Amino acid sequence: MTNDQWTILAIMLGTMLMFLFGRWRHDMVAFGALLACVLASLVDPTQAFSGFGHPAVVTVACVLVLSQSLQNSGAVDVLARSILPTNAGQFLTLLMLMGLGALLSGFMNNVGAMALLMPVAIQLTEKLDLTPGQILMPLAFGTILGGMTTLIGTPPNLIVAGFREEAGLGSFSMFDFTPIGLAIALAGVVFIALVGWRLVPIRQKAGVEGFESGAYLTELRVGEASAAAGLRIREVEEKLTDVDVQIVGIVKNDVRIMAPNPWRQVQVDDIIILEADADALSDILSILGLELEQPEEPEKELTALERKEMSGDEPKADKKSEKKHDDEVSLMEFVVLPSSRLIGRLVYALQLQARYGINVLALSREGEQKRKRLRSMQLQSGDLLLLQGQIESMNQFAADNGCIPLAQRDLRIPNKRDVWVSSLIMLLAVALAAFGIMPAVISFSLGVLASLALGTIKPRKVYDCVDWSVIVLLGALIPVASAIESTGTADIIARLMIDNIAQGSPVIGLALILVVTMFLSDLMNNAATAAVMCPIALGTSSALGVSPDSFLMAVAIGASCAFLTPIGHQNNTLILGPGGFKFSDYWRLGLPLEILVIAISMPLLLLIWPL
Repeated sequence: MTNDQWTILAIMLGTMLMFLFGRWRHDMVAFGALLACVLASLVDPTQAFSGFGHPAVVTVACVLVLSQSLQNSGAVDVLARSILPTNAGQFLTLLMLMGLGALLSGFMNNVGAMALLMPVAIQLTEKLDLTPGQILMPLAFGTILGGMTTLIGTPPNLIVAGFREEAGLGSFSMFDFTPIGLAIALAGVVFIALVGWRLVPIRQKAGVEGFESGAYLTELRVGEASAAAGLRIREVEEKLTDVDVQIVGIVKNDVRIMAPNPWRQVQVDDIIILEADADALSDILSILGLELEQPEEPEKELTALERKEMSGDEPKADKKSEKKHDDEVSLMEFVVLPSSRLIGRLVYALQLQARYGINVLALSREGEQKRKRLRSMQLQSGDLLLLQGQIESMNQFAADNGCIPLAQRDLRIPNKRDVWVSSLIMLLAVALAAFGIMPAVISFSLGVLASLALGTIKPRKVYDCVDWSVIVLLGALIPVASAIESTGTADIIARLMIDNIAQGSPVIGLALILVVTMFLSDLMNNAATAAVMCPIALGTSSALGVSPDSFLMAVAIGASCAFLTPIGHQNNTLILGPGGFKFSDYWRLGLPLEILVIAISMPLLLLIWPL
């Protein structure tokens, strides 16, 4: 192997390890990999950012904008009310819910489809006598399955089509993915609705009112009139015997003490840090006479870095922040979307009291032991926030910052004109691409322009519709993937796989590409997996002397089948908190589903895309 091959291989392995480690954002890791390739002279500096102009990247951005237009118009709400049964059993309701999710995911962003249907799914828990997780995991998997049915259904399909075009074979068309993708999606949805949902671990008690999201990290201040003042920690816990709560720490004079001594005395102005269900908060407050501690800190205590953190959003001095005393104040739970602008920000730096007139009461993050104070915690995708304030203000907060309200909410009032216009624009864009009248990147770009001109999406909001982390990830990894191919590293990896495992068999080689891609997709971003595996798939097909189409299709399928972990796909991450899941819960349904995908896709790949 040459020095360039060893270098690109080291960069690949380092990138994959950082993806798996999860400490840094995927887009940051991908951008670092690109710069490493430039510094190592593997990518020409003049071509370093060519990936951002790649048709697949531009198409992804346009599809995200058109998806948001459909959401804003209320078209999806109309579709949901029309399709979802009002009085049906578990099987039919799950089948229709997942079917709708899969249908939407074929033509819009998967996360967007999941976000739209997630509150609907939560409301079905009591009706179907199921836990939130038993509905949310099937819905998440259904939306992932639906994405593989069309060219625009998921970024990996666009990446695969781009690599085929660069190989001189032309791009895959809009519905080239449909025969195999639709068969897999239908089989997967039926399997989950019939049997699979029973494999989902039961993490919440079914049949309760509202939505139970597990233990929240909450801070309560001891006032002068509090019954807790002067008591020892042990005595405070005894008073809360009938309430499901655990004291995890105490703050005295700004000094945090985690796992405090049971004999330590509680004093006025101490802050008690505890874990409790949302429903238990009112009982705790009334029993002990405690006060909710707000996470915002006075600006005089902030460092320069923290002030910079808070400067991203100026407080809104509008009508929404001027609360009337007679307005109803409510508690609502919100889940943080993977594309939320809140991710990575400190709780107290949000200044929600000043900006929206709402308070952050608690935060829930399943699967992680909480040791920090609420105000110093950085928000992550899938976190649950318990907010207090006017419903209108909290819904505005959710719309501005990429969160989903999990409590019962009113559906958007559809604008008939916008419903028809946004739907027609999407249909025309799909038709222009599907019939080969113009390339997908042009047809969907025209769709975005039409949406702006006709007012279905506001010009000032268009850039907020795009998940820029995905765009940076794709734009950075495309030149890296080209370096893997141009240095001959992809051919070497392909040759090792063929000689040592496939033994020269095209069928075994095809199965190997599919399984390896599925495995990698469970551990790192699906778009990154497709970008890494496409050059290897092309190298493998070339070494075997067979058509590359079936191998590229195997990459598209494998990259879209991340069902074993919460980190493989954004929709899996999104349900981690609301479903009360642990990292190890996904494989119970995910593994049988992936085996089913392999069993269905292998014969169809050989039949539809013969070697």
